Amino acid sequence: MKHTHIRRRYGFKPKAKVVPRYRINDYIRANRVVVIDENGQNLGEMTPQEGTQIARDRILDLIEVSPNAEPPVCRIMDYGKFQYQQAKQQQASQAKQKKIDTKEVRLGLRTGEHDLNFKHDQTEKFLGKGDKVKIEIILKGREKAHQDLARNILQDFVAKITIPIRVEEPIKRFPGGFNILIVPE
Repeated sequence: MKHTHIRRRYGFKPKAKVVPRYRINDYIRANRVVVIDENGQNLGEMTPQEGTQIARDRILDLIEVSPNAEPPVCRIMDYGKFQYQQAKQQQASQAKQKKIDTKEVRLGLRTGEHDLNFKHDQTEKFLGKGDKVKIEIILKGREKAHQDLARNILQDFVAKITIPIRVEEPIKRFPGGFNILIVPE
């Protein structure tokens, strides 16, 4: 008697049916929709099948642009062109958003006075640009026994900042030392 083995294909996932983000043509599920043609004219309320037929006659697609409206609003236009316009619109909105960077300033217990002043000026420059600043004090070896001193250095450093700030995350311990996150007001 010969044994046959059933082999499993690990990592194989059957391809899921791709449903467009916007419902188009036959994917529109509403009973009645408001249809707007490619020129922006309101064609009135009709069934999705009627709207799809009008779109196909014009060699275009019926796209559900506002599914939450009552009844949903559909537009007759080329789906590829619509996707392109949506991508451009999304890129434009992302470009307008202000990107806030988090800058890091690292201190040590043995950081000299001149270096502290330089790092202080850098911190104020970052805050002036509107960036968040994470100030870290790193403790190495035997320095870990002087946690109170490290905390005091961090508090003094933040107290010297002349720009109005808000502490987003108070001084907290992490394995290599302490840090604090400040933002300009």
